[in-house]
Amino acid sequence: MPALNGIEAARQITAKQPQTAVVFLSMHSDEGYVLKALKAGARAYILKDSAEHDLINAVKAVSEGKAFFSPAISKMLVEDYVRQMQERQVEDSFELLTTREREVLQLLAEGRSNKEVAAILNLSLYTVETHRSNILQKLNLHSGAELILYAIRKGVIS
Repeated sequence: MPALNGIEAARQITAKQPQTAVVFLSMHSDEGYVLKALKAGARAYILKDSAEHDLINAVKAVSEGKAFFSPAISKMLVEDYVRQMQERQVEDSFELLTTREREVLQLLAEGRSNKEVAAILNLSLYTVETHRSNILQKLNLHSGAELILYAIRKGVIS
């Protein structure tokens, strides 16, 4: 990409067209780059060496509002998550979430906006924002990208 890198392109695309589902096709497999891509709006991240097998599945997944990762990326994210949990000696806080918070978590992780979640669950926008805030606090997450990674790691979305 001669003018922009993929992360900046995704950032600009999702800023102008938030409903656009961005699929990253990259040679970079380090977690830092993957997180930057997710923060920029990526809903799928596949490695070029697995593109032949994963590209169609990634496009199908994001068209259904889901996230998708190459197996190597999923493995790396899971291993890193387990390592962090062991280092922090933290138990899983997923059980702290109420049933409604789990529903909100799933919809947000699928890429739905707060407004869409409110409409789907017949809640006010303020209630969804409160649930989102509580979810982030209970799970010690700090962004939408971290929420998506958590949901993937927990099997809430695939």
